[in-house]
Amino acid sequence: MALALVSAPVAIAGERAATLEQEFIRVAERVGPAVVSISAEHTEHVGVRGYSFGAYGDEDFDQFFREFFGGGPLQQEFKRVGLGSGVIINPDGYILTNAHVIAEADRITVTLPDGREFIGAIKGIDQRSDLAVIKIDGSDLPAAPLGDSSDLKVGQWSIAIGNPFGFAVHSPEPTMTVGIISALRRSLPATNRRDRYYQDLIQTDASINPGNSGGPLVNVHGEVIGINVAIFTTSGGSQGIGFAIPINAAKRVLDDLIAGRQVLYGWLGVQIQDVNESLASYFRLPDQHGVVVVSIVGNSPADHSGLRPGDVVRSFNGEPVKDARTLVQKVSYAGIGESVTLGIVREQRTAEVTVEIGRRPGEEETAVATSQVGAPAATTVEWRGATIGELTDELRRRLGLQSTSGVVVLNIKAGSAADVAGLSAGDVIDEMNRRPVENLAAFNSVAHQVRNDALVRTDRGFAIVKEP
Repeated sequence: MALALVSAPVAIAGERAATLEQEFIRVAERVGPAVVSISAEHTEHVGVRGYSFGAYGDEDFDQFFREFFGGGPLQQEFKRVGLGSGVIINPDGYILTNAHVIAEADRITVTLPDGREFIGAIKGIDQRSDLAVIKIDGSDLPAAPLGDSSDLKVGQWSIAIGNPFGFAVHSPEPTMTVGIISALRRSLPATNRRDRYYQDLIQTDASINPGNSGGPLVNVHGEVIGINVAIFTTSGGSQGIGFAIPINAAKRVLDDLIAGRQVLYGWLGVQIQDVNESLASYFRLPDQHGVVVVSIVGNSPADHSGLRPGDVVRSFNGEPVKDARTLVQKVSYAGIGESVTLGIVREQRTAEVTVEIGRRPGEEETAVATSQVGAPAATTVEWRGATIGELTDELRRRLGLQSTSGVVVLNIKAGSAADVAGLSAGDVIDEMNRRPVENLAAFNSVAHQVRNDALVRTDRGFAIVKEP
């Protein structure tokens, strides 16, 4: 009996392990044939000086040869090759991958796991979502089924399939790594190595290595739940944190990409920020849900709707707005021209504003100054640990600011009320306690009347600067 009691759990565990192992094998057999390697070749022409006579060449003599024989500087070709993965989503040869895998490609070569090679044609690219569709001439090709990423849970199995380092191992067969979904709705800021801002990503500890980008992240049923897009690394290789674009986000743009249409996103024309504890207290909100409207773009949908800076958006078409990410996603996926209702809190009263969703204009990068600005202006004011100066034309040029009115934060004293509030050198303050601050004189006038906590609006958002 004792032996039976000890061996039974072991036998059960062994059976479960064997069953799980078979599931992984089935996933490899079902999805693996649909995962392809992508080689994107881009030719660059770089000007080089021709007719050189070595280190001791004579420039006048070189010039004589150029004039005599004709022609300007020689053009030398350099071929840059990018490697990635993709997944066939249709038997007719439509392949889903990342936009950055095939960016600027002059020639795309797609290699199937069985070794067949095809020339790929770009059907559609959406830089905002970092997704693209390419097409190869084929029929009855193996295709992977698309799953549903709306009900994913942390702890579920996740399987990354792609062709990392395929060029090094000389094999077109994909690699499969297994892990779990370790987090959901992750955001990744742009960096010097990655010029995109990503949001609402799936995080997984399944190993994702260079070359995996564009490959599928699948569940234990062999359904694609995401497109692998990035790794978090300090060495260039996998360190156990990978990210994937949810497949439902891809589904929203697939028809446009396949048809070669531009993907359109909704737009309000507002700068917003999350509600933190101090803002919730100031606006007398019951919780920290919602977003605060910081500023409104002129002649934008928000401008025409009557939305105002300082409004707190709490709902979108009756659905709660928890934070800025939620609102941006809802607006982005709304139809262009669709009228939506925003539930807001304005001056401690609830109201509704109807907005007609507009078309998002071209993306623009905004430089934010975070370091100390430098020598104070000729006239400055010390206020709650912040050195405030006039916003001169010189400072506008140095900081790359678009603001034409307001005052600029020149320095912050560590540990001060301004520091605790989150103000930084380079911030432009244009409003305090709902009163406009056009210049240093106006700032002085308003600041002298503030006795308690101050609601300060900067070009980065609202902050509560507490009374020292």
